[in-house]
Amino acid sequence: MFSTLSLTIDKHFCGDVLVDVAIFSESEKCGMDISKMEATDMVKKSCCKNEIDVIEGLSDLTFNSFEDFDVIKQQVLFAYSYSYINLFEGLPNLVIPHSNYLPPTLVKDIHLLDEVYLI
Repeated sequence: MFSTLSLTIDKHFCGDVLVDVAIFSESEKCGMDISKMEATDMVKKSCCKNEIDVIEGLSDLTFNSFEDFDVIKQQVLFAYSYSYINLFEGLPNLVIPHSNYLPPTLVKDIHLLDEVYLI
């Protein structure tokens, strides 16, 4: 996805000093660009300059299928995907043999009748 991304980097220099850098937009000016003199219509050259760097992304994408790989790469890809899928396999359900067992109902508390106390 990032290989198809195109960027425009705009830099504004005032003299030799970098004032602003902007990506995807225009950089801010320092206010000293070009000043016109009204009386003589003479244009004074400014000390500012703009640099625009354009980074072009790829326009042609190639799509490879599974059959385009050689046999060894196909086997490695298959083994890796099989082991990765089985890595997150859930644990089997535990069988509790006495889950339906109901204890007998107590009529009297035998520990109190025999006066047996656990210390």
